[in-house]
Amino acid sequence: MAATPDGRTPAGGEGGADGRARGAEAPDHARGLVGEGVDRGPASVPTGAAPAIHRMPEPREDVPLPPAKGDSELGGATPDDVEPPADALLVVRGVKKYFPIHKGLLNRHAGDVKAVDGVSFHLRRGETLGMVGESGCGKSTTGRTLLRLVEPTAGQAFFDGVDVFTMGKAELRKLRRRAQIVFQDPFSSLNPRMTIAETIREVLTIHGLAKGRKAADARVAELLRVVGLRPEHAVRYPHEFSGGQRQRIGIARALAVEPDLIVCDEPVSALDVSVQAQVINLLQDLQREFGLTYLFIAHDLSVVEHISDRVAVMYLGRIVELADSRELYRNPLMPYTQALLSAVPVPEPGKKHQRIVLQGDVPSPANPPPGCPFHPRCQHPLKDADCAQYVPPLADKGGGHYAACIKVPLGAGHGPGALPVIQHPAA
Repeated sequence: MAATPDGRTPAGGEGGADGRARGAEAPDHARGLVGEGVDRGPASVPTGAAPAIHRMPEPREDVPLPPAKGDSELGGATPDDVEPPADALLVVRGVKKYFPIHKGLLNRHAGDVKAVDGVSFHLRRGETLGMVGESGCGKSTTGRTLLRLVEPTAGQAFFDGVDVFTMGKAELRKLRRRAQIVFQDPFSSLNPRMTIAETIREVLTIHGLAKGRKAADARVAELLRVVGLRPEHAVRYPHEFSGGQRQRIGIARALAVEPDLIVCDEPVSALDVSVQAQVINLLQDLQREFGLTYLFIAHDLSVVEHISDRVAVMYLGRIVELADSRELYRNPLMPYTQALLSAVPVPEPGKKHQRIVLQGDVPSPANPPPGCPFHPRCQHPLKDADCAQYVPPLADKGGGHYAACIKVPLGAGHGPGALPVIQHPAA
């Protein structure tokens, strides 16, 4: 995406500054969850001009953002500043994953796709942290990076006090016993030439968890019962099962090593609604029975609200809001989160529902806009030049409710409580 002459990357479609300059009446969805939204008006068409066919539109006149109003808030403790709780199983500090872009005959390095760009959070034992966001925002890459399925570019991830990113092969194999993943597509994650018994026995053999064929078969039968399948299903192949059954098999395979942490990478997005409920209930039952910890990645905000203790919202490789589940759904602070929640269908036909429709497309992670990554599409009524200049920190706005927006004042959050801030020695 090309930058404008003043260094700002415009959003596609009608931007907030355009509507403000035209002085048009704001549509209902712009008022939404953040009060009076930014004015946006339709593009003007010259009187008497015939519509052009097969003709590129004229470039929009760039209108700069209004000057800074002096109300930007850059303070507040970030997740990197707070002391993680004593029962934290996973502590993530500034994790980045960049995919290099190579061009030309010499395969020169021309840039990077910033899939994950400085993610920080912690995950307590027995907790479920939901991670939501649009497609391509870096949710799945974050989960895979934390398990070293893809190598990180920078940052730290401490699993039970040990940095995962510095582990050798022997230590990583031990980690695989304690941290597993359930993939989004249950069919592609299973070997079509292996029966279910062979698939699960392979896991038991690699980690030395069953002595002999008889003990392994007994363990396979036990795991299938745990996930709601019958032991006789063990002799079948993946194509003989439905999507929900295949996802249960993927969960059984993850449980085979008795892990502490399971990364659920959109485990229900490919399933029917009725089957989704069954799998979600199964995950919750297993968590209560075995004390599991989940990093639950999904698109469905309703599902995330149902299963999660806390929720992290991602946009363009960064966490832009992090809070207790009830607090985030009741009091969303980040304009992007407000827009996502406004898109959730309301199961009440007579109830009026205001939708916040974002303008333009998600910027490319290979060329993100300066300042706040969301500012080209932001509907916040106080958006100004500061938004295009300062990268907003993921700051505690009150009660452990983190939001990456400089227009949200400190004290706006009403979460259950903040963690103590680390006292860094003076330089």
